[in-house]
Amino acid sequence: EVQLVESGGGLVQSGGPLRFSCAASGFTFDDYALGWFRPSPGKEREGVACINRSDGSAVYADSAKGRFTLTRDSAKHTVYLQMNSLKPEDTAVYYCAAEGGGAVVPTRPDYWGQGTQVTVSS
Repeated sequence: EVQLVESGGGLVQSGGPLRFSCAASGFTFDDYALGWFRPSPGKEREGVACINRSDGSAVYADSAKGRFTLTRDSAKHTVYLQMNSLKPEDTAVYYCAAEGGGAVVPTRPDYWGQGTQVTVSS
């Protein structure tokens, strides 16, 4: 059974940090493109930070650049998202996602985590 189990998130004041983790199981970790998504106006969900499976680099949405850092631990089958300098507009449910089929970065994930709420107070 494929599982993406998220932890972290919560309530934080504007300017503060939060850290998520997403533990994956039930599939070959290194064969899947992984990332974090959140709802966006006009889209069901947009990629906030994703791992480029071909070279291990991270790809960020413009809103996340310079503030978010995505890392991957293949030995632990876990990805981490460190979010700094959080803003009220970052308030959302964040989802860990995975896409197979040779995807380099996830654009149409096959699997989703249950979601974790982030609330940034002003």
